[in-house]
Amino acid sequence: MTTAIDVRSVHRSFGRTPVLHDLSFQVPEHSILGLLGRNGAGKTTIMSIIAGQDRPTSGEVLVGGHTPFEHAPTLNTIRYIRDSQRYPDDYHLRHVLRIGPVFAPHWNAELADALVDGFALPARVQVKKYSRGQLSALGIVLGLASRTPITLLDEPYLGLDVGARRVFYDALLRDYAEHPRTVVLSTHLVQESESLFDRVVILDGGRVVASGDRDEVVGGLVQLSGTTGAVGELIAGFDVLRTDKVGGLCSALVRTDNDLAAAAHRLGVQVSGASLQDLVASYGPGSRTTEEVAARPARSPPPGCT
Repeated sequence: MTTAIDVRSVHRSFGRTPVLHDLSFQVPEHSILGLLGRNGAGKTTIMSIIAGQDRPTSGEVLVGGHTPFEHAPTLNTIRYIRDSQRYPDDYHLRHVLRIGPVFAPHWNAELADALVDGFALPARVQVKKYSRGQLSALGIVLGLASRTPITLLDEPYLGLDVGARRVFYDALLRDYAEHPRTVVLSTHLVQESESLFDRVVILDGGRVVASGDRDEVVGGLVQLSGTTGAVGELIAGFDVLRTDKVGGLCSALVRTDNDLAAAAHRLGVQVSGASLQDLVASYGPGSRTTEEVAARPARSPPPGCT
């Protein structure tokens, strides 16, 4: 399997403020990666480095085997659509569609026109007067119609209603199937988007806390709920990602290869499947620390189910 993006021990600090800490992961060629995590986890920072718009403080990022920063041949293979994409004040839709092919040799005008129609983008309104959703839709047009080998989409759906998001998802999957490329998609809409992903990388506090094939990352996750004492007894010694307590009741997200059904039934604890969204939400306040997650030891449950 060819590696399209190779992130190697990347650190990034702004002044005395560290943002990324020893970040390492790989993105295979012709895959769709979900880059996930809470606000401030470091997603936009690492995407900017991959896109060649920033450099790591230490470590390196290789795209197609080359460092992208100031390397024109590599930069020509990347299209990065930020959630804060900006355009000249006097631009209309026709100007954006005219400039798109200049920086994208694989630009497909037919796909661009189909997306413009699907999103119902207005042609007579200046782009600076577009709504948040219309700006997001225009960014998606540029990202997908470019058909670049590396496409980076940072929160591309902001302001889009559910119908417009469906236009995006359908277009991405359809065009990806016909014209394979490497896509990195940063999103908070995990439940809605997870079916798109071949692989996922979850960041927390500027560190990788989970990465790999989507199904493998969520493998072995279960959600337990019941009385505080019963859940606390059941999860002792397991890999506990998060616990939440309300009154005398407690829920816990754990990772285990064991069949908990018999023990859970004896203790009156309900066992249910857990999703990628549950896993992403387990990091941050109330979870174990990032260092503990990275080390991934089995440990006693966090305060709340004891």
